[in-house]
Amino acid sequence: MTATVTATAAVDVVCLGESMVTFAPMAPGRLADVPSFVRGIGGAESNVACALAASGHSAKWVGRVGADGFGEHLVAAIAAYGVDTAAVQRDPRRPTGIYFRTAGERATSGARPGSGDAPDRSEVVYYRTGSAASAMSRATLREDDVWSGRILHLSGITAALSADCLDLLRSLLTRGPGRPLVSFDVNYRMSLWPDGGPAGPRVLLDLARGADIVFVGEDEAEAAWGLHGDRAIRQAIPEPDVLVVKRGASGATVHARQAGAAPGSGPDAVISVPALRVDVVAPVGAGDAFAAGFLSATLRGLGPHDRLRHGHLSAAAALTVAGDLAAPPARAYADRLAALDPHAWGRLRLGPGWTAAAEQGPQDPQEVRIP
Repeated sequence: MTATVTATAAVDVVCLGESMVTFAPMAPGRLADVPSFVRGIGGAESNVACALAASGHSAKWVGRVGADGFGEHLVAAIAAYGVDTAAVQRDPRRPTGIYFRTAGERATSGARPGSGDAPDRSEVVYYRTGSAASAMSRATLREDDVWSGRILHLSGITAALSADCLDLLRSLLTRGPGRPLVSFDVNYRMSLWPDGGPAGPRVLLDLARGADIVFVGEDEAEAAWGLHGDRAIRQAIPEPDVLVVKRGASGATVHARQAGAAPGSGPDAVISVPALRVDVVAPVGAGDAFAAGFLSATLRGLGPHDRLRHGHLSAAAALTVAGDLAAPPARAYADRLAALDPHAWGRLRLGPGWTAAAEQGPQDPQEVRIP
C-alpha cells in the first residue's frame, strides 16, 4: 500500500493542535447536577502524541497555551508521557482552553431517525473562545518544528478555532515537494462550527482531500456530508493514499491506493477488520487512540490489516479507562494479539486493566477473557 514513511526525520510524529485542561465528573448526571470534577488533560492531537510516545515512538506536540497555571499543568502532564514539548508557545495575553464534560463521548448527532435509539445525552461545555491555541497561525509557528517528523498529524478541530488556524491548516494540507506524510483526523464536532451550518463540513472535506492518511467515523461522514458507507466516503475523498473509515463497534475499513496509481485511476485495496469486544468504561478518547495505534503500525511498516488491528487494540485500551488517555499494551503483546487468526480475534474480550494484565503474562488470549 502507499502512504509509507521515510526514516530520516528528527522525530517520528509531530502532532499540532490545541490541548485543554478537562474537568470530568466525579459522579454521573447532568452538568447542572454534578457537584465536583476531577482535572485531566485532553486534546485530539496531544492525545495521539501521548499514546505514540507511550508506545515507544518519538513524538512532538506543537501548540500554544496561556502563561497560566492550566498551561503549566498541560505542558508538564504531556511531557510526562515522553512527548517533546519544546515547541509549545506560552501566550501572555490569552488563556489556556478548558472544558467540562459528562461521562459520555461528544456526540456528532442525535438518535438515528426511526432507529428507536435514545438521543445522546452527553454534554460538553468548552471555554476556549479566544484561547492561546486559537492564535496559532503561519506567522507564529516555526517551519522547523512543524516539518520535523516522519508524520505530521492534524485534526479538523484546529480548523474551527479561528480564521488564522484554518489558514494554517490549509497551508499544511496543501500538497508540495518535501513535506512529510500528513495524517488528518476529521473530528467533526457540530458545536465547534457557527450555528452547525454547512461551512464546517465543506471546510473539513476540502482539508481531508489534501492529506495522505485520513481518519473519519462513518457517523461523522453521515452527519457532516450525508454520505452513507465507506465506498461513498472514498468517492468524495479520492486523493489520500489511505482512507480509514471507523464504524464504531462494527470495526473499521481501510481504502488504500495501490502503489503508483493516480487518484481514481483504479480499484483500491479494501480491507475491513472487526472491532474487539470490550467492556467499555468510557468512550472518550477512543478515536484518538485508534489513530495512534494505526500510525504506530504505519511507522513500523506493517500492512493495512495489522494497522487496523493495532488501531483497535489501542482503542480498546482507551475504552477500558475513565479518562482520555490510557497506557497502550506493550508492543510485543499487541503484536501477539494482532497476529491471532480471525476466529481467535473474534473470541477476545477485553476489560478494565487488560493492558496491565498483559504485562503480567496472561494465559492464551484465545482461551480467556482479559483480564
